[in-house]
Amino acid sequence: MSMSEITELRLPAPAPGTRRRMDEVPLRQEWIQRAACADEDPELFFPVGSTGPAERDQEEAKRVCERCPVARQCLTYALRSGQTSGVWGGKDEGELARLRRRRRGADRVSVEREVRRAG
Repeated sequence: MSMSEITELRLPAPAPGTRRRMDEVPLRQEWIQRAACADEDPELFFPVGSTGPAERDQEEAKRVCERCPVARQCLTYALRSGQTSGVWGGKDEGELARLRRRRRGADRVSVEREVRRAG
């Protein structure tokens, strides 16, 4: 299955005591059809482990993201939907976690602003 075949993504359950506005994180992602990774093997973006071949796959996935016209939308989606694994918008799991921590620490800072800062 290629990334271009993925048109609906399931969202994780919201944290207890919170509610997700579905208009903020739509289940259907139209931009994914224009993604540079659309014809790549999805396993490249979700390596198992963090050393050796997995590290090489992660770096290769980031290179794909560098040439992607929708990397910003991808990263925004990852942050809004709570993605914790894989490479999204050119950011690996550790980088995504740092962005989320920074986002939680800032009052009313939009995801778009975080994406620009991460750019």
